[in-house]
Amino acid sequence: MDTSTPRARAREQTMRDIVRIGRGHLATEGAAALSLRAVARDLGLVSSAVYRYVASRDELLTLLVVDGYDELGDAVDAALERVDTADFAGRLAAIGRATRAWALAEPATYALLFGSPVPGYEAPAERTTGPGTRVVGRLVEVWEDAWQAGAVDLDDAPLTPRRFSRDLGRIRRELGLSAPDRLVARGLFAWAALFGCLSFEVFGQYGADTLTDPADLFEAHLAALVEAVGLA
Repeated sequence: MDTSTPRARAREQTMRDIVRIGRGHLATEGAAALSLRAVARDLGLVSSAVYRYVASRDELLTLLVVDGYDELGDAVDAALERVDTADFAGRLAAIGRATRAWALAEPATYALLFGSPVPGYEAPAERTTGPGTRVVGRLVEVWEDAWQAGAVDLDDAPLTPRRFSRDLGRIRRELGLSAPDRLVARGLFAWAALFGCLSFEVFGQYGADTLTDPADLFEAHLAALVEAVGLA
């Protein structure tokens, strides 16, 4: 967006305020109850004026989805900057810890991104796929770099059924990976397991009195994921 004029800068600030207020309403009201009229009221605009910035509730949800994915991606990138690139297990752990810290700090936005779908809303792929794949992209980089460095303990037993192997081969080609099918399969497991662990914690599935500190279990899960992927 061109921000060289006062009008453009004012519009950009209003858009930021809409997202900020929208995320506040997301936390207090939930995604299904988001209202542009309520956002306009808190912004100090008449309800008709907000539609010059955001066309609909679905557009607001898309802005919140993209903002959440970008914020999470930025948190993961910042964490990775503090880890040696040759420390593959450390990189995977940094991704997990940064994602957990963000999820616990922003449970409503985490629920919007990774929880139950919002009734009647479908995120537009052309706007959300890029931001939404930043974290898994960092995970892919870890296992691909580890493979190229010879730092993966991996058996070469064939994968079955053959259709699964074909799927993995297609994924490898699309991502330009040299890592073999079995490592890609393990990496996909690590991705799914990481967010499964986070969802259990964020959504309170362990129960209030099960764990003294859920961080202890999460660290055990991280160690298991590193081992499952085969990082040396």
